[in-house]
Amino acid sequence: MSTPLLTVSEIHTYYGDSYVLQGVSFTLRKGQIAAILGRNGMGKTTLIRSVAGLTPPRNGDIIYRDKSLRGQPPYAIAQAGIAIVPQGRRIFRSLSVRENLLMPTSVLARSARASNGGEMGQRWDFNEVLKEFPQLAERINHPGGLLSGGEQQMLAIGRALMANPELILMDEPSEGLSPRLVQQAQEIMQRLRSRGHAILNAGLGGRLTSLPRVDFRRLFPPEASAR
Repeated sequence: MSTPLLTVSEIHTYYGDSYVLQGVSFTLRKGQIAAILGRNGMGKTTLIRSVAGLTPPRNGDIIYRDKSLRGQPPYAIAQAGIAIVPQGRRIFRSLSVRENLLMPTSVLARSARASNGGEMGQRWDFNEVLKEFPQLAERINHPGGLLSGGEQQMLAIGRALMANPELILMDEPSEGLSPRLVQQAQEIMQRLRSRGHAILNAGLGGRLTSLPRVDFRRLFPPEASAR
């Protein structure tokens, strides 16, 4: 069996004095999709934020490509090859669709990724993303804040793809999407997996039941009170 791309080992994450993640552990390999299950308030978003470095765990470790992410700022984790599609989209509303998509290709964003040995390669570019999301091509010069909720979610996914990550963190990726666009997102996930990408998915739940070879993980005990 191949070496895990991501290993989360006994992480404990807090918001102030609130004890959220209580000893969560799992592994994720290249080309694998893992769907994290749990009701609202169980800590799925906190897990995504912990891996991305936005809410670092106080204890435990997160190993990515055989290197610990402990103490790394979010921008360094992104440069290492981890992209996030956050809950609520979090696009730049005053920037155009074009500008939002091109942000991960800036010199600052590329600086550390260029030293990763070329393992990720060039898999997605501006034109490829627009082929996947033709509605974005039609609104390429529109401010992100004028897009519909579904279009903003497409923009958030497209922005993540522009970084050509090895690992994609998706938090509630179906939020605001029509059933047709949810199906399109699943097709994109299948293609990403075939290219060796790994995906950690929080919040799709039953939406992924039609996607083959998805590893469903239930990491949070029923009595947990995390958010």
